[in-house]
Amino acid sequence: MPVLFIGHGSPMNGIEHTAFSEYWKKLAREIPTPKAVLVISAHWLTRGTKITAMDFPKTIHDFGGFPQALFDVQYPAPGDAALAQETRSLIKSADVELDHDWGLDHGTWTVVRHMYPEANIPVLQLSIDYSKGPQYHYELAKELAALRKKGVLIIGSGNMVHNLRMVHMPNRSVNDFNRAYGYDWAIELNELFKKNILDGNHEPLINYEKMHAAAQLAIPTPDHYYPLLYTLGLQGKKDQASIFNDSLLAGSLSMTSVKLTAA
Repeated sequence: MPVLFIGHGSPMNGIEHTAFSEYWKKLAREIPTPKAVLVISAHWLTRGTKITAMDFPKTIHDFGGFPQALFDVQYPAPGDAALAQETRSLIKSADVELDHDWGLDHGTWTVVRHMYPEANIPVLQLSIDYSKGPQYHYELAKELAALRKKGVLIIGSGNMVHNLRMVHMPNRSVNDFNRAYGYDWAIELNELFKKNILDGNHEPLINYEKMHAAAQLAIPTPDHYYPLLYTLGLQGKKDQASIFNDSLLAGSLSMTSVKLTAA
């Protein structure tokens, strides 16, 4: 299976037909139908690593200030307890906890419901141990590689450039999150991210704090960036990287996304 990093952006992408959500639908038509989907979402931060292991994960509405229609969405995809156990056994660098409380947060369901609207494919989430640094997450991802050969689609879901404090919202509306605009520093960082990704040059991306003076503006906290490192950690020698949904929004958010496909 290919591996994806998806810039998920505003939760409104979960119910709106935007250029981004339409491309997520297109992706699902282009790639093989997965046996299951495993998502590393920016919105599940834990101490230690956990994986959802319930039969039917709940739909989590982990946001505020959005229309009721967004809170009404349910994505009733099944889980896969056996796959959760198998994934746990693959990871040797951490003692992974089987979780029965979390579910599917908006970093997962807002994307996957467009890709697989019938909700008939098992979906699991792997948490991000927020006490660990970027190299740790990059290396942990490599331990998941065997899942690709078993038909599991692995998705990192976050945003490369993600600074909510600096978003440009002239109308103070949720629609402002999809306003096409990027600060100069955000454009420059986004271009640098893409160049390193396409060149397969992962070291600067792991050590992103040393990459550029504006890195702290682009990534004030690493929660939305770490999912990219999971995607890159899964890149094999024969995988080619391509970029899609390459847009900057509201000044300080990037939807730029990555697809890794074996040549």
